Amino acid sequence: MGEIIIGPYRLGGRSLLAPMAGVTDLPFRKLCRRLGAALTAGEMLSADPRLWGTKESRRRRDHSGEAEPRVVQIAGGDPGEMADAARRNVDAGAQIIDINMGCPAKKVCNRDAGSALLRDEALVAAILDATVRAVNVPVTLKIRTGWSRERSNGVAVALIAESAGVQALAVHGRSRACRFEGQAEYDTVAAIKQAVRIPVIANGDIDSGSKAAEVIRRTGVDGVMIGRAAQGRPWIFREIEALLAGNPVPAEPSAAETHDIIAVHLRDLYAFYGVEAGVRIARKHIGWYCRERPHAQAFRQSIMQVDSAERQLDAVRAFFDAQQEAEAA
Repeated sequence: MGEIIIGPYRLGGRSLLAPMAGVTDLPFRKLCRRLGAALTAGEMLSADPRLWGTKESRRRRDHSGEAEPRVVQIAGGDPGEMADAARRNVDAGAQIIDINMGCPAKKVCNRDAGSALLRDEALVAAILDATVRAVNVPVTLKIRTGWSRERSNGVAVALIAESAGVQALAVHGRSRACRFEGQAEYDTVAAIKQAVRIPVIANGDIDSGSKAAEVIRRTGVDGVMIGRAAQGRPWIFREIEALLAGNPVPAEPSAAETHDIIAVHLRDLYAFYGVEAGVRIARKHIGWYCRERPHAQAFRQSIMQVDSAERQLDAVRAFFDAQQEAEAA
């Protein structure tokens, strides 16, 4: 099996968790690492110093007890601010700084950050150069194939990144204009991999071990990055890693095993956010875990009304007990 090396870090696998706002908090990152993810990045942090002291930013910077290397993703459009943000996060314990030039969200792009930066290659170069020079840890970059299908400059941006000293590159196989619509295309990802010597990670529409293997074969990339497909299926990482290593692919978890995974996740959410906020945040995760199961819609509607941790855990147990009985019938 191939290896991904980022600076001094030799990863133990080839499947990485994509940073996702509102999803990849500390409890979810820890869960995905336990279930096979080789690397997990925290939720995107703004480089704007006015936002550093907010409760949300402080929580997003929390990496307590997280497996190394600890990755912090930052976003911004000013080279000086990005350099300062990188230094600040390294001082707080970040071991890899990831730069977001892939987010298509309007609120990010309207601030000339995220994938909006792909329109201005000179600014891309300035940001990457300033950030790499500011810290003594590896800097990585996440991009899209370009601003639009007509402006597919992913190869040019990748070459700029490598020249600036970026040590790994994740590429989502869509342009900014595509957002998450349509199918990801991997030809540009393959061209980027051919153009640079640093590790390249493919992202976009990879939702199974077989799809991960297909994308790696087709593009020659060093690994894959999983985003939405990990929501409700964090065990996708052990599936991918087993297949890529030529080992038997683990069976889909039973209802009982799924319940055990969820129960640990929910308790971690309660501990991290406090019970009231944890119960509220847990609802979306419960919905994702249950969405492919019989009677999921009615259960998801009912769980939205539950407002205590004890009742939430009881409701989840009852749902999966019923699922387990159905599996045994």
